[in-house]
Amino acid sequence: MTATRRTVLGGLSALAAAPALGGARPDVVVVGGGFGGATAARALCRLGLGVTLVEPARTYHACPLSNAVLVGLRPMASQVFGYGGLAAAGIRVVHDRAVAIDGSARRVRLAGGDSLAYDRLIVSPGIEIRLDAIPGYDASASEMMPHAWKAGPQTETLARRLAAMEDGGLVVLTVPDNPYRCPPGPYERASLIADYLKARKPRSKLILLDAKDVFSKQPLFEEAWATRYPQHLEYVPRARGGRLAEVDASAMTLRAEAGTFRPSVASVIPPQRAPEICRAAGLTDAGGWCPVDPVSFESRRVSGVHVIGDAAMPGAMPKSAFSANDQAKVCAQAVADLLRGRAPAPPKLVNVCYSLVAPGRAVSIAGVYGIEWDTLVAIPEAAGISPVGAPENLRAQEAAHGEAWFEAVTAEMFG
Repeated sequence: MTATRRTVLGGLSALAAAPALGGARPDVVVVGGGFGGATAARALCRLGLGVTLVEPARTYHACPLSNAVLVGLRPMASQVFGYGGLAAAGIRVVHDRAVAIDGSARRVRLAGGDSLAYDRLIVSPGIEIRLDAIPGYDASASEMMPHAWKAGPQTETLARRLAAMEDGGLVVLTVPDNPYRCPPGPYERASLIADYLKARKPRSKLILLDAKDVFSKQPLFEEAWATRYPQHLEYVPRARGGRLAEVDASAMTLRAEAGTFRPSVASVIPPQRAPEICRAAGLTDAGGWCPVDPVSFESRRVSGVHVIGDAAMPGAMPKSAFSANDQAKVCAQAVADLLRGRAPAPPKLVNVCYSLVAPGRAVSIAGVYGIEWDTLVAIPEAAGISPVGAPENLRAQEAAHGEAWFEAVTAEMFG
């Protein structure tokens, strides 16, 4: 697939606006130190650019495999990484929160009062949980019914609630409509909780309330649920009333079109959007996400600012850690090209996602994305998904591949 006329013209305009380099290294600021931001900072540094990474947290809690923490299959410590390796590589790491972007002045303002000038800015801030999207679900309710959709304290809270629940208790997990971070993630969570209940609390059950009828890897999850957890997992899609309408955390009730539920443990995953810094900077569209050029990931709304990872909306590519990692490398190369007076080459991007359906057993889906009519589209002939009815040894191999990817990519980012 080839770049469109709009993409080419956009690249030429960006070249015309590129700063004169002289003998000084350009300054690139990266906001956000997750799978997108940390990878972009590493890639920019290898390309010989001066890089400042802005990240408020001293440690990063990785979301991939965090569902396994909920049921005791992994310790939380295996999900936690520091930024010392990036600093040792020559990246300036600033532990502060970026609060404002001035696109015309090309500066980022920090909560501590400082500001950083940039020649190009890469924004990879992840998601913001929409606490205004579900009646009754506010910050207080999110502690009673943790979403755990940002790995960390809520992951541990939900794990403790599951462990403390008496046998015979009901667990309810709710899933929002698209788009949101990690499309298969809720169904992996449901599978692992159902396995945990089957093994540890056999009189208990999980009800999965879904705001949609179709989801990623659906035949594979449904096969796993039917064969492994027929007594411990009930799936309620939108067509059967699965859309969550309201919660009352004080009474521990959830009202959906299918009825009112009073679980012992609830995990409510709300709708999401790009964080406030993106909205305040004018980077977002009406849907709350950041439209970007698919070649360079430069914002379609603010020149000189590139958005990658979960906050970006480049086209068909899903919001995942693998996507963020791949986008970061493409974006870093595009930024280096633009700063050096070259037009970025149209990329091919890849996403591979592994989901556990049981301890040590996983399914996967892979997609390749190219540019068509100025957006990223999936290339159908390059897609792949695990077979239905596969033997246990194949499911075990896929689980091992998923863990190996996680170990490799986090070592690359933070090691």
